Amino acid sequence: MNSTAGHKIIAIDGPAASGKSSVARELARRLGFAYVNSGALYRAMTWLVLKRGISPANAAAIGRLAERAAISCELRDLDSLILIDGVDPEPFLREDRVNENVSLVSRVPRLREILVDHLRRSGEANDLVMEGRDIGSVVFPQTPFKFYIDASPDIRRRRREAQGQRDHITVRDEADSSRRFSPLIIAEDAHVIDSSNLTIDGVVGEIIGRLKLKGLTTTP
Repeated sequence: MNSTAGHKIIAIDGPAASGKSSVARELARRLGFAYVNSGALYRAMTWLVLKRGISPANAAAIGRLAERAAISCELRDLDSLILIDGVDPEPFLREDRVNENVSLVSRVPRLREILVDHLRRSGEANDLVMEGRDIGSVVFPQTPFKFYIDASPDIRRRRREAQGQRDHITVRDEADSSRRFSPLIIAEDAHVIDSSNLTIDGVVGEIIGRLKLKGLTTTP
């Protein structure tokens, strides 16, 4: 699925602290596309799970919660706005407890099915850049514009620490890559970029060059 109405979808995947969020947001700004951070939606549901006192290991309860929750993932001014049961969870998405549990909550198949459906709807009326861990492989597998941003574990660890976050990179990598449903993988037709020694502008410039080769007009 590239989109549902001929809109261009650029998929940016990669592990934690690879730089994909900064790159995706800047790329969207330059292209005049909407920007969607899929990870924020999973963090929002993790926050709700914890707020409701549900164990992050209780897949059945998490699935039921996802089915009942009023989830809204809208685009306003080309940026995503998430509401869960009418509440904007943005102030809570980077809390330590969310960092520590988001991979476990994100493993629940029913939760992922529901959230993937919400993410796909974002492409129904907008050209967009979406970043996450399974955008090119699961959410929009048919888009020709797929990129995988990576960096060395040490670089990613230092970036995470600079952000004031304390999640363990290697543990997160293992959890994201080993889950049975929608694991973190490199899509076969994705272009891989190592951001270890590149600036955000450098990575964005490489992506724009690749997009031009694929025939995507990069002027808003």
